[in-house]
Amino acid sequence: MIELLKDLIKIESDTKQGANDALLFCADWLKNNGQDITVHNNDGYLMLTAIKGQGTKTIVWNGHVDVVPGHAEQFVPMEESGRVYGRGAADMKAGVAAMMQAFVELDEGKLNQIVQLHIVTDEEIGGRNTSKWLVDQGYHGDFVICGEPTGLKVGLQSKGILRMDLTFKGKPAHGSRPWEGINAIESAMKFHIAMAELPFRKESTEYYEQPSVNLPIINAGERYNVVPEICHMSYDIRFMPGQDKQEIIRQMVELSETLNLDMEYKASGSTPALTTSKENPFIQTLQKAIKQTTGKEPVLFGQHGAADTRYYASVNGGEGAIEFGPAGDDWHGNAEFVLLSSVQEYKEVLISLAYS
Repeated sequence: MIELLKDLIKIESDTKQGANDALLFCADWLKNNGQDITVHNNDGYLMLTAIKGQGTKTIVWNGHVDVVPGHAEQFVPMEESGRVYGRGAADMKAGVAAMMQAFVELDEGKLNQIVQLHIVTDEEIGGRNTSKWLVDQGYHGDFVICGEPTGLKVGLQSKGILRMDLTFKGKPAHGSRPWEGINAIESAMKFHIAMAELPFRKESTEYYEQPSVNLPIINAGERYNVVPEICHMSYDIRFMPGQDKQEIIRQMVELSETLNLDMEYKASGSTPALTTSKENPFIQTLQKAIKQTTGKEPVLFGQHGAADTRYYASVNGGEGAIEFGPAGDDWHGNAEFVLLSSVQEYKEVLISLAYS
């Protein structure tokens, strides 16, 4: 399994073609190990599925082989002190290798539920061409594990996404007489400062201290001697499970009216929050498997970002899709690594859950 991981790291899968090459490598490896697999193609993006077992319940293991761009030396795996370093070592070729090995080791005759293995190639650019496509074709289940690096902790929830594009309108005037105009940038600044006090910013849950609000884009002004008439400003808002995106929009619009600002808005890019509860039977079983395998108490937490879990969870109203994977660090960084002992433990937990 560790050699499989190293072989995967060697494949420069930071491009569409490279990710497809990695996918075909996985397909050949599974076939050579006696597995029946299907390779799918959606607009040139490859993915594979493999299915074992029988029963009324379905567990899905989802992993991606695409990686963010890296330096040439990062595609040369290096093993040192119980770690493997390389691009994608943690995010998430270790998870993929463990899922593949676990799938090969499953005895189909002992399974009383269905296990589906999904390997995809575009998670790092949004997952719409592969994981979403698979879900749209009917490949989903009662419980889904995306093998993102979580340190063997269970990311049972994640924040939703709301993108707000705002346009503040002012009144142009000569730069030497700013009092004769309305500065659209100052209007945007006034709004941004007041945003911190909105009610949705003060809320918290069991797994989150607060929602995430990032101001990533602002664009205004062209000349020193003109009071800017227009200011475009965009927010990336990650709202918590239980929060209503429409209520967030309402609070923001009401704020602009309270401040007497001329503001137009467009809400886009919305993704619902994942709301898997700790009472979910699969979560209960998974916790037992983690404790039995590692000897440690399982840790449940909420993810701030989004993964391909969002597409699977959409089928079940936000419930039943989690992030759970091996331990590592510095993914997307120059010293990305995975802890080898955690890869072995991860594989054993997957097998235990499949047989439960």
